[in-house]
Amino acid sequence: MRIGFGTDIHKLVEGRPLIVGGVVIPHHLGCSGHSDGDPLIHAICDALLGAIALRDIGFHFPDNDPSNKNMDSSFFLREVMKMVRENGYQVGNIDTVVNLQKPKLSPHIPFIIDNLSKIMEISPNQINVKAKTAEQLGFVGEEKGISTEAIVLLVKSDGEN
Repeated sequence: MRIGFGTDIHKLVEGRPLIVGGVVIPHHLGCSGHSDGDPLIHAICDALLGAIALRDIGFHFPDNDPSNKNMDSSFFLREVMKMVRENGYQVGNIDTVVNLQKPKLSPHIPFIIDNLSKIMEISPNQINVKAKTAEQLGFVGEEKGISTEAIVLLVKSDGEN
């Protein structure tokens, strides 16, 4: 078994969509970033890469590479899942936290989980997404940013990829 941890933080800005777990969340602010700025997928990628000791998302998909400009982060997650499988592992489970003051994510969590399970080709019951506010404290509470954390358990695969 291998355990990995990932985190991501993005500034919230006007004129960008708010994308969490590959799902567009209606809101007047979205994540700044070189790619689509999806902080949940970025944290999951980092957790997966950490579990197989392959550095981080920025190493594999650098923000100074023009081909990653406005890239759908689902692409990154699919590529990272290929790396996980090539290294002989499969996902046991993933637990995540999204820290965002507004909008409330609770109604969107089933869609986020469903989307992530399709991208990763795993069962929805292997993914947990929790949404937290910052009780109006700090950059998250002041609606200036979003932060995410993810932890993943990988188990040796049975030889089938």
